[in-house]
Amino acid sequence: MNLLMVTDIVVIARRVIKEIHTSFLVAKILMNVKIQVSTIVNINVRTYWGVLGVFARKVVMVMGKNGIGCIRSDQSLVFKLVAGIATGVSVFPLAGCCLYLELNRRNLVTMKQKFFLQNGGLLLQEQLIRREKSTNTAKIFTSAELKKATNNFQNSRIIGQGEFGTVYKGFLSDNRIVAIKKSKQVDPNQVEQFINKVIVLSQINHKNVVRLLGCCLESQVPLLVYEFINNGTLFEHINNKTKARFLSWDKCLTIAAEGAGVLAYLHSAASPPIIHRDIKSVNILLDANFIAKVLDFGASRLVPMDKTQLSTMVQGTFRYLDPEYLQTNKLTEKNGVYSFGVVLVELLIGKKALSYDGPEEARNLTSYFLLTLKQGNLFQVFDDNIVCERNSEQLILVAMLAKRCL
Repeated sequence: MNLLMVTDIVVIARRVIKEIHTSFLVAKILMNVKIQVSTIVNINVRTYWGVLGVFARKVVMVMGKNGIGCIRSDQSLVFKLVAGIATGVSVFPLAGCCLYLELNRRNLVTMKQKFFLQNGGLLLQEQLIRREKSTNTAKIFTSAELKKATNNFQNSRIIGQGEFGTVYKGFLSDNRIVAIKKSKQVDPNQVEQFINKVIVLSQINHKNVVRLLGCCLESQVPLLVYEFINNGTLFEHINNKTKARFLSWDKCLTIAAEGAGVLAYLHSAASPPIIHRDIKSVNILLDANFIAKVLDFGASRLVPMDKTQLSTMVQGTFRYLDPEYLQTNKLTEKNGVYSFGVVLVELLIGKKALSYDGPEEARNLTSYFLLTLKQGNLFQVFDDNIVCERNSEQLILVAMLAKRCL
């Protein structure tokens, strides 16, 4: 093999290595924009062997130009050289891709472990072990399970958004349909309180409370998994004209009684007692049979057995908040009762708790209700869907109950 042919081969080899180095950088960029690994590997394999094929053809051309295409020893040497370069440039970039992906995987695992510990995962595991014989034990879901259930938290799966977070509809691997709440923020100083709340709420076995199935602690903010209720909120049924037609007085009365039952259970039967802090028509779901289900305990507080009130930052939805709570920051059972009174007024009048659509005196529904009650004009403001001759006495009784709550 003469010097000219060797020089040409070296030049071509350098070009090949440069092209393959470029393809490796492209692969790295593709990985950064989350293109599937299988696609990347296929792209690189095709690129390597395509370039190597060009390289081999050019080497043969060089040999031909130099008149040595028939010398077997030189051909053998060239083919060995091509094979060696082919093996090297194929193995090392692919090994680099695999190493890059493995490092990414390990970083993800490390991050999940960090969030799990940060969100009180060990404390929750310890509590669950103590209660392993209980039938209503919370499950710890993995982030992979919930990503799969929500199709990676796709926007089309959103079924509710509020001040405290977003709720997604999810499909678990066992075919159960669930509601997954992704909170906007969590107080790192309240981790123990949060874990205790998960344990207590998962053990609530009340037919009118949306059941907490478990949580995921592998994300920056914990995810809560609830049973799915499929007939919308009480708020929708009150304020949507089409749905309101199906909300008869008998159904309203049943919903009110079920809501009152939940409050009584939370304040008296639960151990420790629970103050919901965000009772409102949006947080009362209705199933297919119009059975009420209270949900969203994100703002709730557990009350120590030796206390009747707590000093806290004011939290909840403004138009449902007890004025006394707003002034004193003292959280008591009365705050939930006041909010329930506002819901009763919504059922009676069929309007939002705060609305700018009507006259100025009717914007705040509770103030408007108390004013019309004082003037003796209640039947002029009651919702037409619920008024009939046979229920006038019941309407007055519920109106008086709402007044006592307020």
